[in-house]
Amino acid sequence: MSIEAVDCHYSITGSGPAIFLTHGIGAAEDAWRFITPKLSENFTVITYDLRGHGKSPVTHKNFGLEELVLDLERIREKTNIDKGHFIGHSLGGMIAPAYAKKYSDKVLSVGMLSTVAGRSEDDSKKVWSVIKEMEENGVEKTLEKLTTRWFTDEFITNKSELVKRRLKQVVDTDPDVFLNVFRIYAKTEMISWLKELTKPCLLMTGENDGGCTPKHNEKMANEIKNSKLVILPKLKHSFLIEGPDQIIENIIKFITKFD
Repeated sequence: MSIEAVDCHYSITGSGPAIFLTHGIGAAEDAWRFITPKLSENFTVITYDLRGHGKSPVTHKNFGLEELVLDLERIREKTNIDKGHFIGHSLGGMIAPAYAKKYSDKVLSVGMLSTVAGRSEDDSKKVWSVIKEMEENGVEKTLEKLTTRWFTDEFITNKSELVKRRLKQVVDTDPDVFLNVFRIYAKTEMISWLKELTKPCLLMTGENDGGCTPKHNEKMANEIKNSKLVILPKLKHSFLIEGPDQIIENIIKFITKFD
């Protein structure tokens, strides 16, 4: 099967230097809804739905990281934006650096938020065991496990509506697409090529993110010549929802050096 881009749904807000924001597994462009308004005061912000997510189509359900990179480049071309900052969360934090590796001349800086590289054999087994559980029992029955991995206990208790909304996004995603992108996340290993990234890179993860740990991110930062690592106290994986102010502050502080 040939590798081709899909025309994904995207939105543009604000004006100024461009920031392309890529969401993670089973989410949509509104993953950035607490981030975009502030960023768009000084930047042109492009958010989009990954293929098979939100309002974006899917031509087939067995696609890989390379296709997701091509989709992002298709969006950049359609917006007529020459260069931008490329930031992604979770799986999006793999798409953004993979894009920067392929299209370096289009990139001002890279943001890798709550993502992972340098997994041990045991780390990989844990991720694949979650996928196997979803394959055997269905995605919906694994939601409780995902919830406690993504959010702090305090947030689950005090902001239950936001948690329910995030989980509904997962359930509403085509299960074949969801499992496919989860497999991409599980099998992508960036540690061997992160050193090839030539543009400044911001890495952020939560102190208590069990899969995209501070230890993994330290290893990643050490591979990248021009990198900054930020560990966000107490937070887990879904910090776009749980800690948006900290995300905004760190993004602005970092990318304003490279416009």
